[in-house]
Amino acid sequence: MLSHQKYLIRVNNLITSEFSYPANDLELAMAYAANGGKRLRALLVYFVGDLLNIPCHCLDHLAKSLEYLHAYSLVHDDLPAMDNDDLRRGKPSCHKKFSEATAILAGDALLTLAFEVIAGAKHIDASDKMQLIKILTQAAGYKGMVLGQSIDLSAAKKTLTKDELISMHQHKTGALFAACIKMPLALVKVSSQVHTNLNDFAKNLGLLFQVQDDLLEATSSSNTLGKSNQSDMLADKATFVSILGLKNARLYAKELEKQILACLATIQNSNDLTEFSQKIFQRSY
Repeated sequence: MLSHQKYLIRVNNLITSEFSYPANDLELAMAYAANGGKRLRALLVYFVGDLLNIPCHCLDHLAKSLEYLHAYSLVHDDLPAMDNDDLRRGKPSCHKKFSEATAILAGDALLTLAFEVIAGAKHIDASDKMQLIKILTQAAGYKGMVLGQSIDLSAAKKTLTKDELISMHQHKTGALFAACIKMPLALVKVSSQVHTNLNDFAKNLGLLFQVQDDLLEATSSSNTLGKSNQSDMLADKATFVSILGLKNARLYAKELEKQILACLATIQNSNDLTEFSQKIFQRSY
């Protein structure tokens, strides 16, 4: 997929240029946390934007803001008071590379930078900026990712139902995937059917990504994952594997794949999104 490489290079260059000359430990930690990763959320923004004929220079701001928000969430998730992970993206977690205090501040700075990127977008109308910031706030805040993390922490050593686990991850992981769809949609007018199908697509994709994470943690090494493969088990956290079992978790992943493709099948010119999704199914990004 040539467009995948084009957009991956584009967003990596945008983020690298932000921290070309780090002035202090805080900026070094921000750059360390923001660089690397698969950029799936940014790629999703670009592919949806292509589908909706949104100019690439507008999508750049959306992609950057979502990647900064994602990087912040990983830094804070890895902290000792949260998931307590020492490894991220195949290298020491931010608090291990620097210090716990610096990692907290770097996460805070990346979170606020996400909103600064949208506020400073020159090619987006003020009214659209307000809507984008609202979407980003809802995805990140106490009704989105923060709520999901809170539920996750309080659920340790408890038995959750499948529905409770789905609800948790629709907030913790799914909210940001949903924002990757909602933000481009906020810039254009589409039919209610396309709007619904794209949002359903994002919801199922975010959930599938978490099911896959649980499966990979249960079956892969830390070297393969680039992060600890035992943190959830050691913390006695509920996962799709612990709740459903390995076989049924795999079946549930297949069910979500079918739902994702069904959402896209009704949307014209969605070939790139379909190919993107199939690569997610295979985790070949």
